[in-house]
Amino acid sequence: MPGKMPEGFDIAGIIGGGTIGASWTALFLAAGLEVDVYDPSESAETFVRDYLQNAWPQLEALGLVSDHSDANRLHFVGSPEAAVERADFVQESVPERIEIKHELFGRIEAHLKNSCIVASSASGLLVKDMQKAWQNPGRFILGHPFNPPHLIPLVELLGNEQTEVGVLDQAKAFYEACGKVTINVRREVPGHVANRLQAALWREAIHLVMEGVASVEDVDRAVSAGPGLRWSVMGPHMLFSLGSGGSGIKTFCGRYADSFHHWWKSLGAPVLTEEVSQKLAAGVADEEAGRSFDELTSERDEKIIAALRAFHELDIKN
Repeated sequence: MPGKMPEGFDIAGIIGGGTIGASWTALFLAAGLEVDVYDPSESAETFVRDYLQNAWPQLEALGLVSDHSDANRLHFVGSPEAAVERADFVQESVPERIEIKHELFGRIEAHLKNSCIVASSASGLLVKDMQKAWQNPGRFILGHPFNPPHLIPLVELLGNEQTEVGVLDQAKAFYEACGKVTINVRREVPGHVANRLQAALWREAIHLVMEGVASVEDVDRAVSAGPGLRWSVMGPHMLFSLGSGGSGIKTFCGRYADSFHHWWKSLGAPVLTEEVSQKLAAGVADEEAGRSFDELTSERDEKIIAALRAFHELDIKN
């Protein structure tokens, strides 16, 4: 749940008003910040305002709307420079092409406050590569969310030897004041942490479908009704430690090493060919059962909100 906003964070700049940027905008407004948004699309303002209208009741249901929040403290500006010049914290969510990132960073750097932190939402690009566009990358970091950022708590934080001392701690305090849960990525790898974990699961999920072990729908059901439910409560290391019956993870490893080694050797390595994509698309269509995109996203969000509220109530009791 949100905490007290650290002193000095009053205005946020959002660059990129697509789904991720719009979701960040809603969250930052709910946290009581003033928000300046830039996106070159002519439809961006309409999209962000419509997104905000739908997201605001969700944020209220989660208790993420602070007493001094005001959805009217939202401003749309005509350039990336204008989006950052007042900002204490900038969240960049432009398309994941390194040339676009570099061009943007080159434009905004001279217009930033000395104290401003710039965080990129990039899921696939490396910080060390994005830093190459900066004269001084000391206050530029990774702040990678999970979609949608206003609902899913996780933010992955990453800096390196070029990052100023204290910047990651400041960003952590800022995000947690907005109700986020942060992790520190200690060494840079493609995809960071959470995306690599879900990529590993999806790879085997595709393999099981292509090998005829189970349908797309049944593989999805196996995750959501099985380990996925446990993973929403604790991560795999802690869960397997509990699976030892109280003896700890070392005992679990010794007890099940042969089984896991056997399973790991049989895991697949599919490639997203046209044949694979078509089979997955047909399976997902069956699973949709005529439900629209809006219906499915509403179902997803309602269940996420219900789960988060239940977790919060348990945290309060404990």
